[in-house]
Amino acid sequence: MTTQTAPQPVDVLIEARWVIPVEPRGVVLEHHAVAIHADRIAAILPIAEARSAYAPRERVELGEHVLIPGLINTHTHNPMTLMRGLADDLPLMVWLQQHIWPVEAKVIGPEFVRDGVELAIAEMLRGGTTCANENYFFPDAIGATYRKHGFRAVIALPVIQFPTAWARTQDEYFERAGETHDSFRNDPLIGTAFGPHAPYTVSDESFERIRVLADQLDIPVHLHLHETAHEVDEERKKSGLRPFQRLQKLGLVNDRLIAVHMTQLTEGEIAACAEAGVSVVHCPESNLKLASGFCPAEKLRKAGVNVALGTDGTASNNDLDMFGEMRTAALLAKAVAEDAAAFDAEYALRTATIQAAKALGLDTDIGSIEAGKQADLAAIRLSDLETQPLFHAVSQLVYATGRHQVTDVWIAGKRKLAARELVDMDLDGIMARTHAWRERIAALDPA
Repeated sequence: MTTQTAPQPVDVLIEARWVIPVEPRGVVLEHHAVAIHADRIAAILPIAEARSAYAPRERVELGEHVLIPGLINTHTHNPMTLMRGLADDLPLMVWLQQHIWPVEAKVIGPEFVRDGVELAIAEMLRGGTTCANENYFFPDAIGATYRKHGFRAVIALPVIQFPTAWARTQDEYFERAGETHDSFRNDPLIGTAFGPHAPYTVSDESFERIRVLADQLDIPVHLHLHETAHEVDEERKKSGLRPFQRLQKLGLVNDRLIAVHMTQLTEGEIAACAEAGVSVVHCPESNLKLASGFCPAEKLRKAGVNVALGTDGTASNNDLDMFGEMRTAALLAKAVAEDAAAFDAEYALRTATIQAAKALGLDTDIGSIEAGKQADLAAIRLSDLETQPLFHAVSQLVYATGRHQVTDVWIAGKRKLAARELVDMDLDGIMARTHAWRERIAALDPA
């Protein structure tokens, strides 16, 4: 006589037409389910087997959907969502020095940061993004806002050479960095990284302190690097070195470095990134909009560099749409490499999932759908006429799918978007505060 094992209790069973786990590479599972218990993935298995093996508290049937790991935006300035469209069609330094920085100086503070991040969280959730690598002032308020809404984030501890509303002196930047890091120590959703703005705004002395502290605290270093040819030329005039060479000399080119933009690279610098384990964050749409240059993404891929994807801030993008970013990254890389096979759809998806997680040091917890990992998931409806007929699910996601097709999102097992509706977010309040900031900022812009 055989004894039948009773179904195991779990919190959620998500049944999908397709599951793309990302790891193993190239796998698309049809008619599979993902079991979630507490904040983690318990199993991935065929739907029929899942129904026998598990007794879920909640079953979610997604018969026309693909389930993917939550997307990771590896470079953002999300408080700046309140500056979306403020000063468009301008070169980088004109945009920064004549518009963004003057307005920022008048509005920046905890309330501005909180309201901008809340608007960004709502936008990201509706686009399938479940984690952001943040780089902005008032990281204490940024982290508190992400924590309040149960959104996963890595927040940069800013260091810049001039006084701001966040800190007046170099010592104060480091003091406040330490305090902020300590306040989020062991937080399940919020991590930290050092955020020196860029080589042209940070001294050697500060970089040396960052190198030592990053090692001691075991956190990444997240900065803008080789964003424009002008940046490289100015550094060479000043120090006789390219910015990347200067960071090498200071001991910062290592596997903690998250180097954003990297549009100006020599073959030697690409090889050095691969050897040192540097992660490069490609922000194609921001770079295109500001005419900053073209990141050699395919050369980086071929060299074995870990390439991740980010939108940059909405003031220079102007959205937080990671589906659009994947498509732009793939198309642009093909044109730059003059190779239609370059930066294929599967690789594009990896840059927004597992490779982004690796850049943040989070790849053991997020970035793929694997048993034991955190349940950060996004469901995308592919039955829309714009994604029909469907031959290859991954290609359809990258080349044809719009973020409006994202229907459901989970972070650490908690549903944050349900049938396109935000869960536990006051959308009316967010919009009212956004409109109030629009009136205030419009009166300040010198243009």
